Amino acid sequence: MENKLTKKYGLFTAICMVVGIVIGSGIFFKTEAVLGTTNGNVLTGVLGLLVVGIIMLICSYAFSLLAQKYEKVNGIVDYAEMALGEKFAYYVGWFMTLIYTPAITSVLAWLSARYTCVLIGKFEDPVTGPECLVIAGLFLAGGYALNALSPILAGKFQVSGTIIKLIPLCLMAVIGTVLGLKNGQLVGNFTGLAANAPEGMTISTGFDLGGLLMAAVALAFAYEGWIIATSINAELKDSKKNLPIALMVGGAIVVAVYVLYYLGICGAIPVGELLSSDLGSQQAFINLFGNVFGTLLTVFIIISCLCTMNGLMLGCVRGMYSFAIRGRGPKPAMFAQVDKVTNMPHNSAVVGLLVCFAWLVYFYGANLTTPWFGPFCFDSSELPIITLYALYIPIFLSMMKDKTQPFFKRFVVPVAASLCSLFMVGAAIYSHGIAKYQAAVAADKPFTFPALFYLIVFAVVIAVGALFAKKKKI
Repeated sequence: MENKLTKKYGLFTAICMVVGIVIGSGIFFKTEAVLGTTNGNVLTGVLGLLVVGIIMLICSYAFSLLAQKYEKVNGIVDYAEMALGEKFAYYVGWFMTLIYTPAITSVLAWLSARYTCVLIGKFEDPVTGPECLVIAGLFLAGGYALNALSPILAGKFQVSGTIIKLIPLCLMAVIGTVLGLKNGQLVGNFTGLAANAPEGMTISTGFDLGGLLMAAVALAFAYEGWIIATSINAELKDSKKNLPIALMVGGAIVVAVYVLYYLGICGAIPVGELLSSDLGSQQAFINLFGNVFGTLLTVFIIISCLCTMNGLMLGCVRGMYSFAIRGRGPKPAMFAQVDKVTNMPHNSAVVGLLVCFAWLVYFYGANLTTPWFGPFCFDSSELPIITLYALYIPIFLSMMKDKTQPFFKRFVVPVAASLCSLFMVGAAIYSHGIAKYQAAVAADKPFTFPALFYLIVFAVVIAVGALFAKKKKI
């Protein structure tokens, strides 16, 4: 055994890592959710896509500046160490390893399983049935095996999966937008004239700040994960040059694809039909390409979800290693080991898989008709962004200490990135707190504050991490 990861990935793989991790199932099924939060207001939905996309690009640019100067193991942990020292970096790594990365990885495994069950069509409940949970577990195990035993193959899968998933998105973006402009469907949806609202709903056409905030949080899941691409910085050839390029180019591709795809969907189907069904996006594909492509779309979504899960699992298997190599965490000497044959930290990978399984069980139990965890049932795909973006802020502000940078990079970029992070924290608290409280009061239903209970879980996990924070020799 040794403790060093070798350079094995190139620039194209890194770009595909960013695009492949971010573009998962979110954009396929969040269109309806976004329009639901905006009462069918297409313009506010576009603004939500642009706002969250710009936030991602600004934060990506800030991290790209750091990536040009710092390279050790696992980018986000490296940058945290630069900002406030090794102990802060340890807590960032602990959070990423035990909450953020495995939580969204488990959600992607469940989504992959959900669409697989729908495609098979033989299960009574393809969404919350036990079959879905079992298949999701198998997907997680497969993702672990691919990343831990054959990292080169995992990189190739990421590249091919990214290319495949872009096919239906680009087709809808181009054809849906062109036809929607030609037949007036797109303009009609923007103005509400052709929206075909469901009974009892009035399509909103004016700007709605509350709707924008809720749309931003709903879209956060569709945009999240890009930071995990920095976890391969120690394995990326010429990382200080290629990682910044991958973050910016990959991020720009994602924003362009998302906005154009959204416009394509709105050009292919009335907004009212999107709001009336959870499968409105699939119906849009059927409207343009026929029933066969509507079925093929499910296959594309499964591949897309698995590709994203593969990229996220890449971060999970390296989680414990990222702070163990620094001499922190439980048994750092054991988790810092790297296998000579596969050049992967297998002990770290096993823990990453187990934590993913734990979050999968949580997500499954929290979304049953009768949830298992009472008030602690929160959205594990969205709420972790509260603490994620909060942890970004001291990293960004620390950039002001670098006197070698020009004014724009030293002050404007970190301030802008910090404000973007504050916006995401506030939007998440509003969406999962104030807005849901108002809805519960209006419906005369009991209300628990999901954001508060998530923060309790976060505090407990960090407190456990404090027991292992003392640095040890490895």
